[in-house]
Amino acid sequence: MRRGKNKSLFGVLFLFAVIIAGVVYVYTSAMFERDIPKITMQNNGYWNLKTPLEISIDDKSGLKSYRVILKSSSGDTTLHHEQFMVAQESVHVKVEPPRSAYAMRDKYINILVEAGDNSKWNFLNGNHAVTEYRLLIDKKKPQLSTVSHSYKIKKGGAALVIFKASDDNLKDIYIQTNYGKKFKPQPFYKKGYYISLLAWPITESTFKATVVAEDNAQNISKTGVPLYLKDKKYRLSNIKISDKFLNGKIAELAEEFMETQGVTDPIEQFKIINEDIRAKNEKLIHDITSKVSDEMISDFKINKMYPLKNAAIVARFGDHRKYFYNKEYISESYHLGLDMASNAMAKIKPQNDGDVIFADYNGLYGNMPIVHHGLGLYTLYGHCSSLNVNSGDSIVAGANMASTGKSGYAMGDHLHFGVLIQGIEVRPAEWMDSTWMKLNISDVIKSAKDIIDRG
Repeated sequence: MRRGKNKSLFGVLFLFAVIIAGVVYVYTSAMFERDIPKITMQNNGYWNLKTPLEISIDDKSGLKSYRVILKSSSGDTTLHHEQFMVAQESVHVKVEPPRSAYAMRDKYINILVEAGDNSKWNFLNGNHAVTEYRLLIDKKKPQLSTVSHSYKIKKGGAALVIFKASDDNLKDIYIQTNYGKKFKPQPFYKKGYYISLLAWPITESTFKATVVAEDNAQNISKTGVPLYLKDKKYRLSNIKISDKFLNGKIAELAEEFMETQGVTDPIEQFKIINEDIRAKNEKLIHDITSKVSDEMISDFKINKMYPLKNAAIVARFGDHRKYFYNKEYISESYHLGLDMASNAMAKIKPQNDGDVIFADYNGLYGNMPIVHHGLGLYTLYGHCSSLNVNSGDSIVAGANMASTGKSGYAMGDHLHFGVLIQGIEVRPAEWMDSTWMKLNISDVIKSAKDIIDRG
């Protein structure tokens, strides 16, 4: 009798252990995973009924099927459905709108995404996920029109454009160029109007600017800025490098820079300084001068620029310099400013108010203040012997900001004067010419205001 009881107890315990083992197996086995499929859709709450909806579905045990349904006032429409013979861990699908979608009058529609996985959980039925997205329907492109602009732009020079852009769901406005640069416009005068300076780099053979407006539903409008292009030839200088130069100025600079430490070959030192150090210094300049305010401006008044009194021009903007040693080509660079010289340590006095955004040492440029005059227009003053301003200061026209010198890569006391528009160097000569500034800046703004006020 006791033996029978022991057998029964053993049987119960064995059965209990089997059940426990089964439960543990079910809860720990990947075959019985309990995570529902993860559904994501790339959207910001808008749809133009033209751009495909991009939907991703992921699941560890693999997807068995999914369905995408459009829910509107006229009923439900299946946009996409797929059932897999072999389970897929990840699916990315671009769902096209139905042919009849563009005729829809609904302001809002819902997109329902259902997905089931290959798990044996839920009595072998797997895990099921349902996600619903509510989208605002916007089929209308932004309204875009040019109001006023400069008549022409010269290679290496600047131009101005003022335009109107409006959309209830406006997302982004910019001016795309043929060379990849995007100029950011600034709100101007009245709501819906924008203004921007443009720049044609000397290294680009041609120039094209297109105003682009995009809304949240990815509707895009474009309009070209009809500028007459005027080519300009810049000087090509073939410069012979002497041993005196290499063993003098270059050796002096090589001691200063980390990149030339341990480099003993004078030619290699020169290449590093002229190419790598220059690129690093210019990147700093471009990063600093690429910023534009989001604040609305009602005008942009600028005086002609001549920061060094009674100065002689000793080197022109745009000079393409090629360097040779023993008749062998070594390196090259572009001179992207105007070199001006008068007396040693002469006072530098800008003719325009502005904000000092940088006042420090910058490698080849030496002691270098940069001033922002608004609308993405910056002036740069290189090789200074001393600075009378700090970053963050505001200056007024005529203030003694710094003194000329030969800090950095300079052979003699002078000022390297640069003008930049949103990180692009342009011809200082234009901004030193009152006639050019009237025709291309003040007249364009006046014309735009007259048109805006009439409207």
